[in-house]
Amino acid sequence: MTLPHSIAGALATDLQLWPDFLVLCDCGGRLAGTPSEAAALAFLRTAGTSATGSDAVAVPTSYAGWTAQEASLTLLDGDRRIPLACLPLIRSASGSVTAEVVDLGRGTGEEFAQAGAALAGRIALVRHEYMFASGHLHRRAKYTAALRAGASGFLIAGPLPTGVVAGSSGRGDEPGIPALGISPEAAARLSPPVGRASAALHVRATEHAAATETLLFDLPGVGPGRVVLSAHLDGHAPGESALDNATGVAAALAVARALAPHVAACRRGLLLTFFSAEEWALTGSRVWLDGLSAAEHAAMALNVNLDSVAGSSRLTALTSEFPALPGFVRQAVAASGGAVGIHPVLMNNSDHANFAAKGIPALRLVAGFDAPESNLSHVLTAADTRDKAAPAELHAAAHVAAAITWAALNADDAQLAALRKRNSEAPSVSGRSPPFP
Repeated sequence: MTLPHSIAGALATDLQLWPDFLVLCDCGGRLAGTPSEAAALAFLRTAGTSATGSDAVAVPTSYAGWTAQEASLTLLDGDRRIPLACLPLIRSASGSVTAEVVDLGRGTGEEFAQAGAALAGRIALVRHEYMFASGHLHRRAKYTAALRAGASGFLIAGPLPTGVVAGSSGRGDEPGIPALGISPEAAARLSPPVGRASAALHVRATEHAAATETLLFDLPGVGPGRVVLSAHLDGHAPGESALDNATGVAAALAVARALAPHVAACRRGLLLTFFSAEEWALTGSRVWLDGLSAAEHAAMALNVNLDSVAGSSRLTALTSEFPALPGFVRQAVAASGGAVGIHPVLMNNSDHANFAAKGIPALRLVAGFDAPESNLSHVLTAADTRDKAAPAELHAAAHVAAAITWAALNADDAQLAALRKRNSEAPSVSGRSPPFP
């Protein structure tokens, strides 16, 4: 279904999109549990109501709180003690470790297997990868491999000389090991050409019960179902978390603003949803979805999740192994004069993955997929700032997201039933297909 000219025009001339993005950047990194996150939530309660005409429903969301008190990394070079810049990964275990460092390169399963017993009691060093790529291996998988191998500590080095890398360790309730993000320069010093370096790693953090909010803005349609348009508002302490994910939040507000006057006449309604604690291993959306019934899950026609949608002009929909979804997305975007790449393989790298786990058709719209030269390479570093995005990129992302959302709002029931079929029920889409036609 073609996006009406009135909606496309409203998006093209939206004067609030870029200011909304800047306000979110002004809040800071928006780490869950900080005043920065609280400022963003306060802004979105008002901005969401303004965009939709619907009052905010704030759903309390419990998560495992964690606050870093101290973190340090010291290279031990004979009698010299050389401090190295570092940042504790979210949910890092507390502890002090002095041990040799084992450089595992990228940190693949093969590299961990090759290290074997040599890793026990030592500090594992791996590399952070460009996250928006078909072959990406997530840091949480590397942390888990280090833990299982008996490592006493975990270090992950950022990809660019823009300081240390942030992120979540992915640790749950298990005891875990101290985990730090470091710079590539620090990694080079910890990986000498001969022998192994020794280092002292220290993390002190407190763990406590915590709660944030999931913000909902409901726009009913003719029927009972809903299309869920989502974005996560939280980020990390360094930088402004501008690309990840002030871009997605601002674009979601713009899409809702353009669609709001028309939703009442659509086959189903729109639920604008903002999650926090996404950077805590996707906790916010998981807790919210776990609190809903199977009937409420069944009423969700599609999740359109906007996460890191600027920083590159190249947009890709990650369609989570719902085989009919790539065609639906391409047709909707093409009918509105746009283009979008497709990556059909499920990637557990944003909130759409929790929807997919409940059997709800779900996609993530992301910029810069398989484009490591793009500004998305700065995500999770202090260089993730507002200058890495451009207004034209945000407007293009909002247009593509609106086209997909509009098609889902108005699709007939048979189309949506086809979208729910998984690979075992419908023809498979190969993960080897190129993302762009």
